Amino acid sequence: MLRLAEVMERAIVPALRVLPRCMDSKEARLLLLAIGLQESRFEYRRQLGGGPARGFFQFEEGTRESRGGVWGAYLHPASNEYLRLLSHERDCEFTPRSIYHRIEHDDVLAAGVARLLLWTDPKPLPAIGERQKAWDYYKRTWNPGKPKPRSWNSYYQCATREIQPEPKGLTP
Repeated sequence: MLRLAEVMERAIVPALRVLPRCMDSKEARLLLLAIGLQESRFEYRRQLGGGPARGFFQFEEGTRESRGGVWGAYLHPASNEYLRLLSHERDCEFTPRSIYHRIEHDDVLAAGVARLLLWTDPKPLPAIGERQKAWDYYKRTWNPGKPKPRSWNSYYQCATREIQPEPKGLTP
């Protein structure tokens, strides 16, 4: 498992640099970390058990009709042009199939697609500390096949500590 600081440095921050500045916030970073922990613990790039999900954020390709994470970001008017820009920046052909295959090994592309999928939700991102609202946001945007609410609290807490580290005590 990668350390969360490494995930931030190698995937999330570089992805957010490609996307519009308004997509970068502590709330976005927190949710991306929590979702990545929930989906793969930043350990698995392929769905366990041979399922179709790929990358740390466990996106399925889906189809035009069924959507899926990649098709969802590809077709949504709020994310389509940003996904085109991100794909170009990552030297990836701008097709759902190409993006789906690349996110297994391109963590920047995967983090960018994850942020764009969050961007498709018209509701504002939950404030830091709003764990239940963050869970609801995740369920709404990812539509996980087998949601695991029991693990969410600890993953959300880990992500929160990474985004807002506890202040160091003053020494006398």
